[in-house]
Formats: sequence, C-alpha cells, structure tokens
Amino acid sequence: MGIVDRDIRQETGPAAHAAAFLTVDLGAIVQNYRLLARKAQGAACAAVVKADAYGLGADRVAPALAAAGCRHFFVALVGEGVALRAILGPGPVIGVLNGATPGSEEACAAHDLVPVLNDACQFAAWKALARRLERRLPAILQIDSGMARFGFDPAEAAALLDAPDALDGLSLRLVMSHLACADTPDGPANAAQLSTFSAFRQRLPMVPASLSASSGIFLGPDYHFDMVRPGAALYGVAPQPGRDNPLRSVVGLRARVMQLRSVPAGTPVGYGHRAVTARDSRLATVAIGYADGFPRATDGFAGWIAGTRLPLMGRVSMDSIVLDVTDVAPGAIGPGSLVDLLGPEQGVDALAEASGTIGYEVLTRLGRRFHRTYSHA
Repeated sequence: MGIVDRDIRQETGPAAHAAAFLTVDLGAIVQNYRLLARKAQGAACAAVVKADAYGLGADRVAPALAAAGCRHFFVALVGEGVALRAILGPGPVIGVLNGATPGSEEACAAHDLVPVLNDACQFAAWKALARRLERRLPAILQIDSGMARFGFDPAEAAALLDAPDALDGLSLRLVMSHLACADTPDGPANAAQLSTFSAFRQRLPMVPASLSASSGIFLGPDYHFDMVRPGAALYGVAPQPGRDNPLRSVVGLRARVMQLRSVPAGTPVGYGHRAVTARDSRLATVAIGYADGFPRATDGFAGWIAGTRLPLMGRVSMDSIVLDVTDVAPGAIGPGSLVDLLGPEQGVDALAEASGTIGYEVLTRLGRRFHRTYSHA
C-alpha cells in the first residue's frame, strides 16, 4: 500500500474532498432481515426505520427492504411517516410508534399512516377524526406490560374496551407492547411482561399481536406472536450482548490521516494530557471527531490499517483523534491514508463498548460530514 490509498487518489468530486467515508451494505441489511424473518418462525417481520433508518438513510434502506418483501414498517414520528410514504409509495403499512401528536392526526390519516394509540387522549383524538371523516381509521393499540414508557396500563385499557362503542370508527390492526429487558435473556422481567401481555390479549383475541423487537425475537417462539418488529438488529447490532452475533455487519467507517509526527517517550497527547506515550512513538492525527458522531467518551478503542492495530491516544476532539501508528511499517502510512474505524476487525458494538453506550446510539449519531456510499454486496 502506498502513502495514499490508490482508490482515493483517483477519486474526483465530493469524495476527493472528503475526510471520512461511511459505507452502508444494503445487501447485509436485507440478509439480516431474512435471518430475522426466519427466526420469527412464521410471524410477520416488520422493519423499524425510525431516526432515518438508525442514521443510515431511510431513503435507501426502506426501498431495499421493501424489494426484499417487507410490507410493514415502523417509524417514531408522524413527520418520519410522511417522508417514508413519499419514499415507498402506496401499499406498505407504516406504523407510527409514538402516535400522532396533537394536531398531526389529519396528516397521519392523509398519508395512510397507522398511529400507535398510547393513551386515552390519542385514542379519543383518533376516534374524533374518524367521526369527522365518516370512515373507519386503522390503529394500533399499545399496552404497557411493564416498562412505564408508552402505552395504556392494562387495567385502563380494559376499562376503555368495556364501553360498547369503544372501537367505533377504528379498525384495530395490531395490539402491541415492548419488552424492557429483552437483551437480558435470563432476566425475570421478560416472563413477567409476556404474562401481562398474554393476559390482556385475551380481550382482543382476533386482533394480531406483537411483543418483540430485535432482542425479543431471540427469546423464542412464545414471544413472537403474530408480528416481530426488529430495528437495530437489521443494522447489525448484536441482539444479545455477550453472545455470538448471528447478524452481518452493515457499516464501514474510514477516515483520513491528516498529519504524522514522531515524539519521544513521555509526550502528553491531546486535551487534558490524558494520554502519555510510553515509548518513542509515531502519532497520526485523523480527521474524525465527536462532531461526526464519534463518541467523545471513548476508551480502549483503536483504528486499523493493513492488519495493524492503532490504539487511540487521549481524548476525542471535535474534528480529530490521535492514533498510535508506531507499529506500522515506515512508508505504509502518511497524510491522506485511510484508517479503518468500523470494519472487519471491529464493528459498531465494539465502539459502543469502548464508549460505555450501545450500538443503537453509535449508529444514530453517525454524522453527515462523511462521504456515504451504498452497496448491495
């Protein structure tokens, strides 16, 4: 390998000016979707593409999933649903997990979105719109089975359904809940939530049910019901931390070396002099930082080049990091070279662990300064 990677020397246009490069493997997302659908053992497999498909671009991810056969999508907000409908066109079902905020109900109906009704106010507002429009509107009912976040308390929902006209104007497409501890398979909360949700479902036995998102799919068929709703697992995040990840890695991240310097042992590095070189060292300043979504609180992480590990030195700055490249052969790295930060040697979960966070946050924070490319490999 020369001082500057051959493919980058030959780039023109925006890529030639870029300092960091994010690749998204749409083929891997599709393969992950198919694996999760098989794991769901006959339950419908939806796709959660909220937050711009976890930061990876809903305009590219959602059509790839639709082409693979996905017919049910979920977003968090009505505005996301409106944008997704424009991308997908008519046909696919788009659910809005947070429900319709006050005043957004008409937009929700106009774009054929299905709101998740999480409380009595949302329920009443959606029914009122159905009366004004003089037609039945689709809806999803969410039950809080033990997370104290979104959804009706089961007793509150049961009392609501006792009214003879409770569902007038509504076409219930799904009753759902969300697991709080699905990434801890042996935790008692999973069985408790399953019991609560199963008991409530007896009130609506003819309505399809959904309990599991990404990690819940791996708890077994008792948790699958009629639909599963994977999100982060589609994008390669490990569904059960500490266990083998059966999903394909989706993202790659590379950044340019901007400067090289040689320093003696005992040289402090970066803000706060948090790191000090233990030997005579060569250091590379690399053009990526927390303004790009690279977590500031990152410890023990490394870049890679040509199979050589490049430990992170000191604190992450807004626009740069410093890597120890002492072990790279002389002449094999220089200004303009690219180092791998996410790739075959380490994935999103490794960066999350080094940063004390989760893969979900790493993905959704990836910034817009990267030059993005999409593949279907």
